[in-house]
Amino acid sequence: MSDRLVIFDTTLRDGEQSPGASMSRDEKVRIARQLEKMRVDVIEAGFAAASNGDFDSVRAVAEAIKDSTVCSLARASENDIRRAGEAIKPANSGRIHTFIATSPIHMEKKLRMTPDQVIEQAVKAIGWARGYTDNVEFSAEDAGRSEIDFLCRIFEQVIKAGAKTINVPDTVGYNMPEQFASLIRTLIERVPNSDQVVWSVHCHNDLGLAVANSLAAVIAGARQVECTINGLGERAGNASMEEVVMAVRTRADIFPVTTRIDATQIVPASKLVSQITGYPVQPNKAIVGANAFAHESGIHQDGVLKHRETYEIMRAEDVGWTNNRLTLGKLSGRNALRARLQDLGIVFESEEQLNAAFARFKELADKKQEIFDEDLQALMSDEVVTPAHEHYKLVALRVCSETGEVPSASLTLAVGGQEQQAVANGSGPVDGAFKAIEQIAQSGAELLLYSVNAITGGTDAQGEVTVRLSKGDRVVNGQGADTDIIVASAKAYLNALNRLESGGQRLDPQGQTV
Repeated sequence: MSDRLVIFDTTLRDGEQSPGASMSRDEKVRIARQLEKMRVDVIEAGFAAASNGDFDSVRAVAEAIKDSTVCSLARASENDIRRAGEAIKPANSGRIHTFIATSPIHMEKKLRMTPDQVIEQAVKAIGWARGYTDNVEFSAEDAGRSEIDFLCRIFEQVIKAGAKTINVPDTVGYNMPEQFASLIRTLIERVPNSDQVVWSVHCHNDLGLAVANSLAAVIAGARQVECTINGLGERAGNASMEEVVMAVRTRADIFPVTTRIDATQIVPASKLVSQITGYPVQPNKAIVGANAFAHESGIHQDGVLKHRETYEIMRAEDVGWTNNRLTLGKLSGRNALRARLQDLGIVFESEEQLNAAFARFKELADKKQEIFDEDLQALMSDEVVTPAHEHYKLVALRVCSETGEVPSASLTLAVGGQEQQAVANGSGPVDGAFKAIEQIAQSGAELLLYSVNAITGGTDAQGEVTVRLSKGDRVVNGQGADTDIIVASAKAYLNALNRLESGGQRLDPQGQTV
């Protein structure tokens, strides 16, 4: 009999710490619904104490999700834990995930606490959390560089206090697989009450070993893996959920565990997270990259044609690689569109929203013969992803680009409802459009990233543009999609400006994670 491996997804919390990847409440709910559809066990929805916006996002996810456990992160402080407890109250199944640093360098330099004080605070935190739920997880931040004797002490005490899951994070991605497996095995053997909890791991990818360390820990006895879609996360990212899940599934001869994940939802989840965060998936990314099941070599092609298993250890369709063509057109009705969008996790709060989305769909259908799920996700981004009250809105755009001539752009923007016009030259039509926008906006923001991806194949494909802007201590992403790449670029830039304009200041979560 195989053990159950709990999949704990932290895309909405740790994944959000990628620069510019902050998500709105509605975006988090969309992703959470897809994670629920994938049958993820635990969804870490955010850090409720970070800001009112984060609190609202966690609460919205808790209200929307019925079949997965919804979790909020909290430092080992009473205020953090009370905010987390209030945020998860609406959940059918809620969890509080509290943590405190345990490595000598963190205790001395960051916390300025003695080891005994750290243990005392951790035990108090478990008590506060149990006032809201019996499902309490404890993490020892920077456990990968902590002293084994101290870890045994603190874990024994928090288990006595009522923690149900013990998480061992490799916070800075420092460990090697054999070393990390030995740590997990030793903790399970030495902590007297280790059999009363689920042992968990949370590995970062600074040395490219997050998945390897997580899988080594599973072999050593860990029964929960904390991970993210596409490996999203701060610095080099986290363990990639799709890689962990498919490794366990493909190598059942090695791993004595099974998951409840519906693997056919992996690729749709990957694409959704990529579109919302603006972080594209590299083509050669395992499982979800565009080339993951492509065969260029003639030898490989010949082998696959004769027998798939010669070069493929998984089936593309098993992880959700399909041609998701929507057989709707200009004559299709609103209900058909509504039903398909609901399948994609997009739910409208009013008929007015649906009518606006339907008008946009009809407009796209005039430009494209075939509409794919990816097109719908991008199409809805303007309806769902952009701020509810747009300060800047594109009214009209005209560009001129001719060989031997300086490219130029002229545009009209609605700024707070009032139309303004600008004309600017640039090194190209996109550069000209951005300079024209800045003539009006005068934002003072720095352009950090400009990225273009084709959403689907074909010359009529929508182009999806991501723009990352920095101003002061804020970094935001903006997305735009259109069959005209210049228009998509302008939309993306304005989307980023609107995010800067909307404020929503939140505490910087960097350095506060496990």
